[in-house]
Amino acid sequence: MKRQELLQNIEENQLREWDVIIIGGGATGLGAALDAVSRGYKPLLLEQSDFAKGTSSRSTKLVHGGVRYLAQGDIALVREALRERGLLQKNAPHLVQNEIFVIPGYKWWTKYYYTIGLTMYDLLSGKLSLGRSKPISKKETIRRLPTIEQKGLRGGVIYHDGQFDDSRLSVNLAQTINEKDGVALNYFEVTGLLKVNESISGVKAVDRETGKEYEFKGKAVINATGVFVDEIMKMDRGEHKEMVKPSQGVHLVLDKEFQPGEDAIMIPKTDDGRVLFAVPWHNKVVVGTTDTPLDEHSLEPVALEEEIEFILKTAQKYLAKKPTRADVKSVFAGLRPLAAPKEGDTKTKEISRSHKLIVSDSGLITITGGKWTTFRKMGEDTIDKAEKVAKMEGRKSTSESLKVHGYEEETNYKDPFYFYGSDREAVMDLAKEDAALNEKLHPDYEHIGAEVIWATRNEMARTVEDFLARRIRMLFLDARAAMDMAARVAELMAGELDYDQDWISNQINEFTTLANRYVLQEYKPKTVEIINSN
Repeated sequence: MKRQELLQNIEENQLREWDVIIIGGGATGLGAALDAVSRGYKPLLLEQSDFAKGTSSRSTKLVHGGVRYLAQGDIALVREALRERGLLQKNAPHLVQNEIFVIPGYKWWTKYYYTIGLTMYDLLSGKLSLGRSKPISKKETIRRLPTIEQKGLRGGVIYHDGQFDDSRLSVNLAQTINEKDGVALNYFEVTGLLKVNESISGVKAVDRETGKEYEFKGKAVINATGVFVDEIMKMDRGEHKEMVKPSQGVHLVLDKEFQPGEDAIMIPKTDDGRVLFAVPWHNKVVVGTTDTPLDEHSLEPVALEEEIEFILKTAQKYLAKKPTRADVKSVFAGLRPLAAPKEGDTKTKEISRSHKLIVSDSGLITITGGKWTTFRKMGEDTIDKAEKVAKMEGRKSTSESLKVHGYEEETNYKDPFYFYGSDREAVMDLAKEDAALNEKLHPDYEHIGAEVIWATRNEMARTVEDFLARRIRMLFLDARAAMDMAARVAELMAGELDYDQDWISNQINEFTTLANRYVLQEYKPKTVEIINSN
């Protein structure tokens, strides 16, 4: 997946009418483009920043049916999500693994109540079930969760769901789309819509790296920009009334010592009525999430102080080893694009996560809502709609069985490089070619220089942030370590992209400024001080 080759492709085909133009390179847009190529269409996907830069890299790392939606009675959404969970595990087993969740019980009825509910959860998953739910004793609960608060503990319930790496999946989806004759480009911003007789006929866009402007024609145009859908809809109709109200979810990342086992914890009802998860992920533990209505949105939302305190306080209630602010390795926030609630209603946790399709008078198709687990089905529904709106011939979707780039039948999740899937060997070959590329980027982590070269050559990483935040997940796992790695990463990327020392210095400084938003106390890596002093 080389950006220069893709640019050459669109330069040589300037007069082409694309089957579908998709605005947005998060889960929703990638799902639509994936489904389009599965039908043999040629989609053009344009992302203003990096793939999954926004909400789609900031999830709770779960591929799940949604136990909370089952409690709310949304059976249809849960059944659909459970089916999609099973399909995704089949199509991307190098990124989606079966995770056992434990619900600790502190009341006598907890085991019975949740066992009954979760048995229904299992039944709804049908043949794609990941395993049976069952009650467990106090002794077994402690064995599985050695750091759980034992005072008052009566036992627990276990159930199965999926755990995954969201932005790695995004990169692999973009690779799949490009391999299947579509074009997915990052750092390409849509600046306007083209119309013929008041009907959408394409988009205006600018390559943010070169500043070059383009016009692309398309039979159908899809707005899949998450919390930014209103901005695109305003390009279509200036008097558009905003339809999305963002809700912020925050996660804290802790060292594995706070939850040393392999199992995840699920607290079904916290003080704010939400579910709280503590999920093992890349040898760390992700704890979250909150649900806070916001009035504005951005690509880099910031965790509110009360959200951080809420998660810490709730985690302290259930963990014998009490996490404090000093223990937080990284804090990240994501925005959910929810339908704007009625006046005075702020209960965002009650709003369904099912997706919605809207077609404007001009033919602009907007997809909003939904969640990562159902991204493929959202894409299928969106392309179904595009076929009708654009009066296309109508082709059968085959995305249910489409293997995602990196697919391999067996994955060793203990291997620190497992998430490369079938690309792992090629990454390791780079390290064998040059001993310097086999050196660690940080003494505490296994990541090596060869990964930087691989991501720049084959995964369209364009900045230090692209690599440290979304190609490997270091910004989200240990923001201070990520800052320490930045100088070496910048140096390696500059060599690949033919950039100078000014670019290296700017990248290090920009990344350090950004990464300090992921820590609770400002951190200054020594490498930045050295570069600044020069």
